[in-house]
Amino acid sequence: MPLLVKPSDYSYNMIESSSEEPLPVRVVSESIGEYIGRLGPVWVEGEVAEITRRPGSQMAFIRLRDTSVDMSLQVTCHRSILEAIDPLPDNARIVAYAKVNWYAVRGTLSLMAREIRQVGLGELLARLEQLKNLLAAEGLFATERKRDLPFLPRKIGLICGRASAAEKDVVENVERRWPGAQFEIREVAVQGSTAVVEVSRALVELEKIEEVDVIIVTRGGGSFEDLLPFSDESLIRLVASLTTPIVSAIGHEQDAPLLDLVADLRASTPTDAAKRVVPSLIEEIERTAQLVSRLETRMNTIIDLESARISALISRPVLKDPMTLVTMRHDELWILQNDGKKALIALIKELRSEIKEIKAQVTALSPLSTLKRGYAVVQKRRKLIVNAKDVSLSDELEVRLAKGEISVEVISLNGKKGKKG
Repeated sequence: MPLLVKPSDYSYNMIESSSEEPLPVRVVSESIGEYIGRLGPVWVEGEVAEITRRPGSQMAFIRLRDTSVDMSLQVTCHRSILEAIDPLPDNARIVAYAKVNWYAVRGTLSLMAREIRQVGLGELLARLEQLKNLLAAEGLFATERKRDLPFLPRKIGLICGRASAAEKDVVENVERRWPGAQFEIREVAVQGSTAVVEVSRALVELEKIEEVDVIIVTRGGGSFEDLLPFSDESLIRLVASLTTPIVSAIGHEQDAPLLDLVADLRASTPTDAAKRVVPSLIEEIERTAQLVSRLETRMNTIIDLESARISALISRPVLKDPMTLVTMRHDELWILQNDGKKALIALIKELRSEIKEIKAQVTALSPLSTLKRGYAVVQKRRKLIVNAKDVSLSDELEVRLAKGEISVEVISLNGKKGKKG
């Protein structure tokens, strides 16, 4: 059956087939090989998981793993290429220039390496520093994003190596400080090509457990290469995305994987991590006793002070004899009453004296005093007469004497007499 080729920058074969006209395995396998062959040589980097040298063969076989995911490729090379970089340490990282090779008979894929280089320590350090600067620029190491650890976690998530000393240190020290503390332990590979995948999987599992309030990631010391999984970019970004506080306890004080920078707390050792995640029961009991003692002292001081105040109040006369206050007020009232009475009498006397003086003045000015000497007041229709011209003959006048009044008729004016009617 003909192959239909679609031209493009990366051309590929489109094979027509149907259930009535299926393709033979050979055709499909050869088509796969033809398509893969178009990829050309590539540079690939990974960790050496296994090396196989077959007796009598000039070829060597390397299983190359990706440290971030559970994936590997078979790399084939001439023995001389491998011998040029021997001996390789365990879990060595290499860079290979290889062409993708498809073995159509067995349907297997491999890389035919033309050149292999071991990634040196200096290059790894340079890459690590570059990654560190990149993640720091993104704010993954910022202090403000770090979360506080709970005072007493309900459960402690622990990610450690299988039957490792680090696990024993953490568990024993936590239980020594706080007996009965509960753990969710995940034993995983803490070095090698599967470490990143297994640690990441354990982190995701523990993050989903609601009772886990803190997660410790720990392992003992090791070489720079052994600790590289804890500087993997995918692992660092995963830790930054979690909501549960993370404690990093990797290696010793001098070891500094990037996990230490992104974690919410860096512990210098597994033992130090145990001390950080739970309080000491003995110290808390002592602290509580101190607080209780201080509280009792403070309460006794307040009670003594208030008792002294009460004693001072009781010693006052008014509280010894409550009627003293009434007696004092009664005496004050009696004094005020007497003072008021005296003041009122004095005022009355003063007013009487003033009235007497005013009466004397009024009496002296009153016409009565003049009338008593024989004078009289003459009025005509209640109008005072002071001039004879104001009256006429036969007018009736009222004459007021010192005692009483009389009515008179004018019968004479200036010697002239009128007629009697």
